[in-house]
Amino acid sequence: MGLLQCISPIDGSVFAEREALSLPAAQAACDRAKAAQKAWSARPLDERIALVRAGVAKLGEMGDEVVTELTQMMGRPVRYGGEFGGVNERASYMADIAPKALAPLVIEDSDSFERRILREPHGVVLVVSPWNYPYMTAINSVAPALIAGNAVVLKGATQTLLAGERLARAFHAAGVPEDVFQNVYLTHDATSALIAERRFGFVNFTGSVGGGQAIERAAAGTFTGIGLELGGKDPGYVMEDADIDAAAETLIDGAMFNSGQCCCGIERIYVHESRFDAFVEKATEIVRGYTLGNPLDPATTIGPMAHRRFAALVREHIADAVDKGARKLIDESAFADDGGAYLAPQILTDVTHDMRVMREESFGPVVGIMPVSGDEDAIALMNDSDFGLTAALWTQDAARAARIGAQIETGTIFMNRCDYLDPALCWTGCKDTGRGASLSMLGYQALTRPKSYHLRKST
Repeated sequence: MGLLQCISPIDGSVFAEREALSLPAAQAACDRAKAAQKAWSARPLDERIALVRAGVAKLGEMGDEVVTELTQMMGRPVRYGGEFGGVNERASYMADIAPKALAPLVIEDSDSFERRILREPHGVVLVVSPWNYPYMTAINSVAPALIAGNAVVLKGATQTLLAGERLARAFHAAGVPEDVFQNVYLTHDATSALIAERRFGFVNFTGSVGGGQAIERAAAGTFTGIGLELGGKDPGYVMEDADIDAAAETLIDGAMFNSGQCCCGIERIYVHESRFDAFVEKATEIVRGYTLGNPLDPATTIGPMAHRRFAALVREHIADAVDKGARKLIDESAFADDGGAYLAPQILTDVTHDMRVMREESFGPVVGIMPVSGDEDAIALMNDSDFGLTAALWTQDAARAARIGAQIETGTIFMNRCDYLDPALCWTGCKDTGRGASLSMLGYQALTRPKSYHLRKST
């Protein structure tokens, strides 16, 4: 066991704490989930869909209370509201497509044979969600997993300790049985032990590369299905025909929103050399207009990072870049940078791929901008990364974007937008970003297994 504490980045105080379950208590929770799952999966699909929709609606009814609580836990300014819009969009879409996604694939239905493929739930699904968007990332798997007939065990991040409680409370109030959807507090060791014991039919994890590696090690030899989204170093490429104002506004927002703590946030930008100066001027103007401060103040546009240790890593990346010749374009003294969790946003030029800030995941409000000579140069630099989540291309030519996109090693290609998760499209990555698929029709395939029926009607 152990005490889990959420330290508020606003003032460094302990905002919430919970005792982690002992391994026997965690095992008992998994046993209850397994026992309840059969009856849950036996319910009609439309009933499970209705209960999930009702659970999401109950979460929405919690309103501003959830927004303020989330701000206190991880620092996102209250002016941006909570995550309910995204939660509702994703859950609603997955509910809408469930009958088609889970429908039997009928190969033959004749007097002689009935041959079909059904989708069967894995049983108990473990969802390990991160702190940066604890509701939206969790719902990506929680909603379709429940709809598909699985029981769900949710383990949230300590930094957003109360988010899982909120989700469980909402779904239970809507009528989802308590043993079918459980929020649990677990240590890393207990989580690994449960996976190694084959307590779950599938594990969906969103977090660090190190965390994903730990999940894989725990599951080694168990043949447990795993979905991993492990971060990125997402690039933007601004071509010579791009709308510079739109590109700068969108890419800089993608780099700085939520203090840069977005899974698919923009961390490096490549601009055609003919538009480089104009783009940098516009980007710098945007960032200089931000207000760093207490996220509970509606005037604040950028809040503290979720923890001072996260900010310390970003400062290390900036210092390393400056030591190697990078130039800082933002005067930190113009912001309320306290040397702790409150970190001034930064734009760097004269950067190279020899610098950590252009290669390692910073996950903070800093972005390096490089000029490129053309598509070939940009493609090589975008692919020069251990990560592969998204890439954002800025051009007026969709055919050109598609040609370039085919050569980029990422899970998603954007044109003239970034930092958005479309529930109709597969959310996936490659390289150190991980493996697997969530949302879309493919999300249901990940959360179920195929089962074939070959029924001979006559002999």
